Amino acid sequence: MVKSFKRSSRDRTGTPRRESQVVAMDPVPVPDNDPLATYLVGAGGPVDVDKIELDSPAVDALRAAEVAMIVPLISQGELIGTLSLGRRMSDQPYSSDDRKLLRGLAAQVAPAIRLAQMVRKQEAEAKHRERMEQELRVAALIQQTLLPKELPALPGWEVDAYYRPAREVGGDFYDFIPLDERRLALVIGDVTDKGVPAALVMATTRSTLRAAAQRHDDPGEILAETNEVLVAEVPPGMFVTCLFAVLDHVTGQLTFANAGHNLPYVRTEDGVIELRATGMPLGLMPGMQYEVRSTELPRDAVMLLTSDGIVEAHGVDGSMFGFDRLMGLVGGSGSAGALTSKVLAELDRFCGPAHEPEDDVTMVSIRRLGDAAESAATLGRHQLDRFDVASEEGNERIAMERVTDVVRLAGLAESKVEQLRTAVAEAVMNAIEHGNGFGSEVPVEVAVFEEPEAVVVQVADIGVGPNIENAETPDLDAKLAGTQSPRGWGLFLIEQMVDEVRQEQVNGRHVVELEMMLEGDQ
Repeated sequence: MVKSFKRSSRDRTGTPRRESQVVAMDPVPVPDNDPLATYLVGAGGPVDVDKIELDSPAVDALRAAEVAMIVPLISQGELIGTLSLGRRMSDQPYSSDDRKLLRGLAAQVAPAIRLAQMVRKQEAEAKHRERMEQELRVAALIQQTLLPKELPALPGWEVDAYYRPAREVGGDFYDFIPLDERRLALVIGDVTDKGVPAALVMATTRSTLRAAAQRHDDPGEILAETNEVLVAEVPPGMFVTCLFAVLDHVTGQLTFANAGHNLPYVRTEDGVIELRATGMPLGLMPGMQYEVRSTELPRDAVMLLTSDGIVEAHGVDGSMFGFDRLMGLVGGSGSAGALTSKVLAELDRFCGPAHEPEDDVTMVSIRRLGDAAESAATLGRHQLDRFDVASEEGNERIAMERVTDVVRLAGLAESKVEQLRTAVAEAVMNAIEHGNGFGSEVPVEVAVFEEPEAVVVQVADIGVGPNIENAETPDLDAKLAGTQSPRGWGLFLIEQMVDEVRQEQVNGRHVVELEMMLEGDQ
């Protein structure tokens, strides 16, 4: 704000003269919620303060500061500042020329001030983004450092895990804690909030759980001790959901406690079940107790642990992925790795290609191998790969290409690779069509094993399957005459392309084995 006042002096002849001096004074702010702000926008030009009739604290402050005229600085219909002037040196009112000059000055000053404000805002936003990006990099580094570097190798079990962070780093975590030669702790959790605070709480939770697991055998006691530590450590408004399970991989016994986390799903021969245990999230209140439950994972059972980033994901129509959809995927699962891949594929399909993750996606899946897998180990087989394909036309090519890559690495001669490709494609096509009846929700399971002198490919479906060993030799004339089925070429090709074909029923599945010797002619 500027104010003019008079000062007396004399010229060289001694005659008194009058001079003016302009001084800067403390500005009088006009808050956005003050009635004067709306008044000035409507006025659009210089306004005499004495003529303003408003119940306004800002007007009272202007009068107390002896402001005679206020000129609004308006840009794009918004009041961005004011010019405040005191009374004229001559005590005369401001003339129309004065007002015209002030209006023109305001028209030039307002855009310049607006531009300066925008530059300052952009600079502040850039610094804020830089700080946020650095914070997210630190949080991501903390998470990646603390997640397990490799999956546990359990005889008779498959274990798979997956973690995908959202754009803003959250607090999801999982862990595997070896307790003794036959017990392994499976942990999955989710810290509320995002960024470095969540990552630090995650690190504290992980280290506290590991320490408590060395002192207690009971999952409930482990969660209770961890809760007491976190109540004192976690910032207000934050908490941790966590599932802590102990697996005896010899007997299949699973003992678990749950601190408000998503329920695990287990696929058995009787369908998909939920493993329920009650307990409050960690870090909310002291003195919490956690229910402990036990169950036995039968042969060929698959268990899935997830964070809420899956079930709470939204599709293009705004609907949620939901628990029922996830349970359906578990029910149609094969191997542990195949279940993880299937859930991710369905999640991406559901959310759409333009989807930006709303939350972290974390999964731990574990499968107790069935009799077929155990007999494979007894036969001296080493599993090279195991995967599922949906029972949809054309997916035989996916299986064929993946098996091809695996057996080439195993050292199978190229001429035999080409023959095995054809046999695998025909076997998978037969399983899709006849075994599973093109049921896209029912997978065809494919496994590749290496023996000392051969590679073996297993293709499994839920049907009884045709008897490949006694496949009828195709007769072109008979087929044309209608005395022989027009089908049957695929079965004949399978038998001719590999060294040996076997089939068996295992746990309600029809399993075809294709064996190809590593050495010698087919």
